[in-house]
Amino acid sequence: MAHGKHRDFIGAPRPALAVQSRLVTVRAEFDRLRVVLVATRNPLNLGAAARAMSNFGFLRLRVVNPYDAAFREARSAVGASPLLANAEECSSIAEAVADCTLVVGTSAVGSRELHHPVRRLEDAARAIRRRLQSSRVALLFGSEKVGLSNEALSHCHWLLRIPTREEHRSLNLGQAVAICLYELVRSSKAARLPEKQKPATTREVERITAVLLDSLRACGYLQPRAAAPSEEKMRRLIRRLHLSASDAETCLGMLRQILWKLTSDLPQA
Repeated sequence: MAHGKHRDFIGAPRPALAVQSRLVTVRAEFDRLRVVLVATRNPLNLGAAARAMSNFGFLRLRVVNPYDAAFREARSAVGASPLLANAEECSSIAEAVADCTLVVGTSAVGSRELHHPVRRLEDAARAIRRRLQSSRVALLFGSEKVGLSNEALSHCHWLLRIPTREEHRSLNLGQAVAICLYELVRSSKAARLPEKQKPATTREVERITAVLLDSLRACGYLQPRAAAPSEEKMRRLIRRLHLSASDAETCLGMLRQILWKLTSDLPQA
């Protein structure tokens, strides 16, 4: 991840301050939300998204492979230049969501085949608010042209959809970001209590996925011809388990032992 020389996002969350105005009070836990823009093509749209984030008090922006390297100079980021200047650049989605325990993708759905649960925006906002009480959440938005790819979606736990009319589903990127963040601020029902068990981070889940895939290759379950679809399917499966941090550590230990046994029994060359 690159932001000048700033690479400290993996560490402990920075102190969260409540952001207040005459119209809206943003809770301190909203500092744990990471808005992730994937392969944004138009820097003006990226600037508009940054402006919407600043409007509602969400100040943590991450960008994955932006189309235009000069996006920080977008003139559409009116009043949000500091937010855009501090945006963290990532080379992959896995890097961008590694420290988050919940990853939510956005999709217009349409006719594409999806392998994730899809929630309406108002239901999704409540679930995100609950998780923000205790840990970081990543909210992913795809490119203006194609949205999020299947590979990108495989990093998500579930998807949200903004209820638009069937004949015209897609929204401008800045509009979509603004609507989602407004719903998070608007929701009057804050989470009751933090979750009892600390959920696993996406980095921990990805380690489990990697060792599981190595084990499946070692035992011959995964075939090279179907590698990419199978890997995406395994990544989705692991995320559906919603593992706690302690359970993730146990699973990783078991899988590493299985992999060691599989590879140690192979005949030596």
